[in-house]
Amino acid sequence: QVQLVESGGGLVQPGGSLRLSCAASGNIFSINVMAWYRQAPGKQRELVARIIDGGSPYYADSVKGRFTISRDNVKNTVYLQMNSLKPEDTAVYYCNLGSTTKPLDYWGQGTQVTVSS
Repeated sequence: QVQLVESGGGLVQPGGSLRLSCAASGNIFSINVMAWYRQAPGKQRELVARIIDGGSPYYADSVKGRFTISRDNVKNTVYLQMNSLKPEDTAVYYCNLGSTTKPLDYWGQGTQVTVSS
């Protein structure tokens, strides 16, 4: 089993920055997919960014050039650096860890990001 704890959300003005963190614990040996999703009110959950071990990061078109996904293998933590935030980035952000070799799918509890003046 894997446990995920997210942090870093909050209220920020347009143009500001936030860094989300997702700390993983437990049996993460087979985990090689790390992603961030978001869900705005009344909308479906959407993929924001994803890293697969050995591959290039993927970013949704709406966040390219503004968001960066990264990982710290020592701390077992995945980050989402969000710059130049826009009101349309307002959503609950979820960390997701999985595997390309096993049917593993773990979700964080979600963290609220609100971009407003």
